[in-house]
Amino acid sequence: MKLTELITKTSKTVPADETAKNAQLLIQAGFVHKEMAGVYAYLPLGLRVLENIKQIVREEMNAIGGQEVMMTALQPRELFEKTNRWDDKVVDNWFKTALKSGTELGLGLTHEEPIVDALKDYISSYKDYPVLVYQIQSKFRNELRAKSGLLRGREFVMKDMYSFARTQKEHDELYEKVAAAYVKVYDRLGIGATTYRTAADGGYFTERFSDEYQTLSDIGEDTIYVDEAKKLAINKEIYTDENLAKLGLKKEDLKEKKGVEVGNIFPLETKYTDGLEVYYTDEQGQQQSIIMGCYGIGISRLVGVLAEHFSDDKGLVWPENVAPARVYIARLGVEGTVVAQADALYDELTKAGVAVLYDDRDVRPGEKFVDADLMGIPYRVVVSEKTVAANKFECKKRTETESKLLDEESLIKQLTRTAD
Repeated sequence: MKLTELITKTSKTVPADETAKNAQLLIQAGFVHKEMAGVYAYLPLGLRVLENIKQIVREEMNAIGGQEVMMTALQPRELFEKTNRWDDKVVDNWFKTALKSGTELGLGLTHEEPIVDALKDYISSYKDYPVLVYQIQSKFRNELRAKSGLLRGREFVMKDMYSFARTQKEHDELYEKVAAAYVKVYDRLGIGATTYRTAADGGYFTERFSDEYQTLSDIGEDTIYVDEAKKLAINKEIYTDENLAKLGLKKEDLKEKKGVEVGNIFPLETKYTDGLEVYYTDEQGQQQSIIMGCYGIGISRLVGVLAEHFSDDKGLVWPENVAPARVYIARLGVEGTVVAQADALYDELTKAGVAVLYDDRDVRPGEKFVDADLMGIPYRVVVSEKTVAANKFECKKRTETESKLLDEESLIKQLTRTAD
């Protein structure tokens, strides 16, 4: 993409109504537009980041046998009445609406009931199991205090997966398979080293623990106690001697930290399948309950987490597999030889499948360098009269302070290699 064709522009001004660094940087860089508190529109570069995160999550969910679906955002009241989740006294963050006929509807905040209803005709036999389905979709929650930029939204993009199993053993195997896939997701996003599987309250779903995935952060809303050697943690809300013993954790091995939740997985037992009277028939022809699990990753929340985690005083510093482009070509000057070499490099990289932002604007070099840093593009390549005369290219990584002069062959090799 050429910057002269990009609809957005960067801004030097920090948005006055934003206190969260992630939202400030994303707005300044032209990645998102704030509609209202907790509601953000994704502009071209922000959408690229969002889609890159989606793809990583999608690949790991597919790798463990997940099948992708797309459920509806509008949800019928009667499904949720069967599980006692329609009442605002039970679930207080619904957005609700109604048809002109007066029929009440919910605007999707979660999909346990609808997914059971959609699959009821396909999971009636023991031969149909196990089942893993997921979707990546916008969710809507009527948060009283939407804050922390993209970390707590009223409208947000989420990956929610649901497992269906015949036995507790089968469920546990699926549960751990998803847990392992989550570790791979966070590793690929560059936050694996600071993200901990964290035991938490199972709520009204189960008497078992649920598992949160908490990324260490000074802005975290959760207090967790981390065993760094075991790569496990426990949420402060269940920090008791009894629970530590159940988890095999010792107080002396734990360090108190702040964390941001970047995912969670829940055992659902048979609450939703029994509630909707959906069962399977076993080998003996007997009707049996179906054990469920649910597994969430906030895709748009991760955009905010990564913006907080990978940034400095100059702007964003995206990991290579998440960035909206791998290379930022800064063309300095409008001389024919400079334009020709910059154009040729842009064409060559694009044909090689490398995502490029080509700054072909007629503005000062300093402005281009500032924008490249603010946008967080992993590599900046300068094409100027000086580099053309030397038959070289000036290449600098966003994470490094010094640039290198490379010949064309070395540059192309550097920019087309697989990201670390």
